[in-house]
Amino acid sequence: LGGVLSGVVEPIGAVLTLFAAQFVIPALPYLLSFAAGAMLYVVVEELIPEMSQGRHSNLGTVFFAVGFSVMMVLDVALG
Repeated sequence: LGGVLSGVVEPIGAVLTLFAAQFVIPALPYLLSFAAGAMLYVVVEELIPEMSQGRHSNLGTVFFAVGFSVMMVLDVALG
């Protein structure tokens, strides 16, 4: 009974999300790119431990981000 009652709010949340999505659509590319950047940072910082070892642990992460940015610029520029 408790599980059923906890699911009662889900349709209400879905309807509210549909209404809120109309206002978020112009900012959606920026929000998604921020989320992608955050996930890349987590992957590099946590899943590649060799890169984050030592005294300058953020240096590898920063250069990964710079390299990825250059790769994406070249991908867009060269088609």
